[in-house]
Amino acid sequence: MDKEIYLSDYSYHLPPEKIPLFPNPDKHKTNLLLYQHTTISHHSIENIIELIPPNASLFFNETKVIPARLLFTKETGASIEIFLLRPSSATQNEALESHSANKWNCLIKNKKKWKEKQLFLEKQTTFGKTILCAERTELENEILFQWNQNISFLEILRIFGNIPLPPYIKRPPTKNDTNDYQTIFSKNNGSVAAPTAGLHFTKHILEELEKKQIPLHFLTLHIGAGTFLPIKTENVKHHTMHTEHIIIQKKNILHLLNSKYNIAVGTTSLRTLESMYWYGAMLLENPNARFFIPKLYPYNNTHNHIEKEKAIEAVIMKMEKEKTDILQGETEIFIFPGYHFKMVQGLITNFHQPSSTLILLVAAFVGDDWKKIYQEALQNDYKFLSYGDASLLIP
Repeated sequence: MDKEIYLSDYSYHLPPEKIPLFPNPDKHKTNLLLYQHTTISHHSIENIIELIPPNASLFFNETKVIPARLLFTKETGASIEIFLLRPSSATQNEALESHSANKWNCLIKNKKKWKEKQLFLEKQTTFGKTILCAERTELENEILFQWNQNISFLEILRIFGNIPLPPYIKRPPTKNDTNDYQTIFSKNNGSVAAPTAGLHFTKHILEELEKKQIPLHFLTLHIGAGTFLPIKTENVKHHTMHTEHIIIQKKNILHLLNSKYNIAVGTTSLRTLESMYWYGAMLLENPNARFFIPKLYPYNNTHNHIEKEKAIEAVIMKMEKEKTDILQGETEIFIFPGYHFKMVQGLITNFHQPSSTLILLVAAFVGDDWKKIYQEALQNDYKFLSYGDASLLIP
């Protein structure tokens, strides 16, 4: 792709009062902006049942947020915060289920005040006196975690960790966030951020969608903290994208062979489905290719002409050869204007930060109309970001 994309073209003014610090206590009153074929209309989230096209399938991200923030207080009173990003050498699931020491790449706040070799947390629990030790390794921002009980690292995080609210929610986490910052269909532990488009879906809405016989499918992309990292380069292609872990079941992939209209619930579901297409394109070139999508692969690739069905069939053949019903891989796919969507025809999403990777994704999906959509949302008092309102985008 030769065209340069400049960050300053994807900014807008977001007043702080548009960013709610808590979720709407009346979920059914959440605003929903519908953008359909250049036309905008305003609805409530409960109207989404009537607004979904009858031939559509919905794809949800069933990742579960883990308590990824660990706060250590030194004897001097100084606080060191360790924010888990991803395991160093194991998969997310392997590291979380491990009963022995493991290493994680982390963000470390107040790192200059960490002079000791090790930091400790301890608490009296049903397991007895439970101790967690954090030790910096020779690698930058890598932490070795060790603990004294024969329990999983996930259980350790439940004892000592906090829900990792986004940096723009400027308040300490509360007990309510444990449930509020989690979708009702969350299942697979591993994210450090919620797939916030899914927060709008109540049990009632899901039941009504099923009554309407709209297929509901669940996949997993474990969201990393990189989703919040600001873009610091004016030429966005120079931005370093984060890597995220994907899990998709074979039954969902088989459904994609015949589905003509796929709606992603959230940008993470969209990134998962689009990444799967590119993995199929890779397999057609190299049947032994591993599932890893580099950030600019779709733009440098010569396989834009490959039909969706052929790409999916290549993935299914790979799974059948390996006798597995679960596809796992990684993606750092970067979707910005100029991207050609292969798998997704509709998107349910929140309203995103200015000059972010997510606003670039929305701009890629709806074109320059993203400005019209966001201006309309601001003028009609929509709430933005994680605990804000929703949009249904159908270009």
